[in-house]
Amino acid sequence: MPHPDIARVPNKALPAKSAVSIYRFPGGGGLLNAVATSPDKSLDLPGQTAATLALLDAHLRKAGIDRTRILRADVVVTDHEQKPAFDRVWAAWMPDGEGPVRSFVQSVMPEGDLVEILITAALPA
Repeated sequence: MPHPDIARVPNKALPAKSAVSIYRFPGGGGLLNAVATSPDKSLDLPGQTAATLALLDAHLRKAGIDRTRILRADVVVTDHEQKPAFDRVWAAWMPDGEGPVRSFVQSVMPEGDLVEILITAALPA
């Protein structure tokens, strides 16, 4: 049964998984959760990171907010040694002083994926 306070955007390749979910608090405001990977698997890690962040920007814009509303980011990469390269792209993307709580872990991912980012952002009341 659907929940009126939760909206979901299914993942196109796997409809049992959401690319975006929005939870609205009863008194106003809410949370946006979004996950993305680069659509171009031929790019290196900095390139895939930029493409992934662009997708997350689109999800934020569609919700009427920007990256300064991100509260948390979970970053998964296939090679932890690439953290400095990731951090350079992230630092250029995230406004100074607005950085969320962020984790950065290495994991096995589907062929071609080098980075996956999951964010939680606050929706205004």
